[in-house]
Amino acid sequence: METTTPISCSDSYDHQDTQESCIRGHIIACGGGADHKDKGGERGLRKKVKRFFHSKASSNSSGVNSSSVAMASFEPSCREKLTSSPSVVIPAAPAAACGGSNKRALLCGVTYSHQHRYMLKGTANDVSNMKNLLTNTFGYPAECIRILSDDPGAQDLIPTKKNIENSLKWLVEGCKWGDSLVFYFSGHGLRQPDFQNDEIDGYDETICPVDFLKEGMILDNDINKTIVWPLKAGVKLHAIVDACHSGTILDLEHVYDRKQRTWINNLPPSGARKSTSGGLAISISACEDDKMAADTTVFTKKKMNGAMTYILTETVKENPQMTYGALLDTMANHIENINNERWIKSRIIRKVLRHKTIQEPMLSSSTKFEVYDTKFIL
Repeated sequence: METTTPISCSDSYDHQDTQESCIRGHIIACGGGADHKDKGGERGLRKKVKRFFHSKASSNSSGVNSSSVAMASFEPSCREKLTSSPSVVIPAAPAAACGGSNKRALLCGVTYSHQHRYMLKGTANDVSNMKNLLTNTFGYPAECIRILSDDPGAQDLIPTKKNIENSLKWLVEGCKWGDSLVFYFSGHGLRQPDFQNDEIDGYDETICPVDFLKEGMILDNDINKTIVWPLKAGVKLHAIVDACHSGTILDLEHVYDRKQRTWINNLPPSGARKSTSGGLAISISACEDDKMAADTTVFTKKKMNGAMTYILTETVKENPQMTYGALLDTMANHIENINNERWIKSRIIRKVLRHKTIQEPMLSSSTKFEVYDTKFIL
C-alpha cells in the first residue's frame, strides 16, 4: 500500500467468487510469489480455497472451528511470516483499574507490520483518533481504555487472536446497568462460507488478528457470543469496525437502510440466538458485507487513515449532539463529495479509480430505535 495513493482498496473483484481472498485491497496469495494484484494468482488461490472449504464443510459441522478452517490450507512458510513479533498473552480479568467508572473501551489497531504484503499504514492513526474522541468528547478515563496494537512505535499489547479474544471478555466482564462499552477495530476483514445456516447471505464475516494466518480469524458468530450475549438490561455497547466486509460483523438482528429510512430484518435462518440479555448493542461498520473499506491520505495528505474512522471522529467532534440519523447522513454526504471530486478530475483518473470509492458506513442494532430522534452517545 503506497502512501501516495489516495485510496488503497478496490472492490473491483467479483464478490461472489473472491470474498475469501480479499482483505482491505490485498489478495492473500501465499507461497506462489505472485504480486497481490496478479489476477492469475488470485484465480489459483480462489480455486484452492474453494476446494478446501468444500472438503472441510462436513468436518466443520461436526465441531471444527471455522475461523481456523479458512487459513489452514496455506503453506507454513507464509503463515510464519506474520507471527514473528513477540506476544504477551493477557488474561480476561475484569477492569478493576477503572475505579468504578461506567465507561470501558477496547481499541484494536492491526498494522500487520511483520507481513509487508498485508501491511496497513493507517490503523495506528485510527486508534489514536478514536481514543481522542472517547477521552475528549465522551469522557472515557484513559485507564479504562485498553489498546491492542502491533505498530512498531507502540508499547501496547499485541493484537493476537488470543489477546483480542481475552480483551473482548474483559470488555463485558461484570457489566451492569448504566455501563457504556466500546469495541473498536481497525484492520483487515474477510468473509468465508457459512456452514451453520445462520447468515442470510451465506457468508460469515470475520476480523483478522495479527496472527490470523497461523491462528485463524475471529468470526462474527464468536464476537456475538462474547460481547453481545452478556449485555444485561441498561448496558449499552457500541462496536465501530473499520474493516472490509464488516457490515454485520456483530451479527445483530436489525440492519438500518439509510436511504429507505427503515430497519431490515437480519435474523439468522437457522434460528440461532443473536440477541443480548436485555442490553443494547449497536454497530457502525465501514461498509456492507460484500464491500471493501479504504485507507486514504485524502484527508491529511500525509498520514494514512481509515476513511470511515476519520470521517466519523471528525464529524462527531464538530457536532457531539447529533443523532444517529444525522451522523449517517453527514458521513454519507462527505463520502459522496470526496468520491465525486476524485471522479471529475480527468478521464484517465476516472478510469483508474473507477472502483476505488469510499463506501457508506452501515448501522446495525440488537433493537430497533428511532435513528433520527436518538443522540449518538458513546
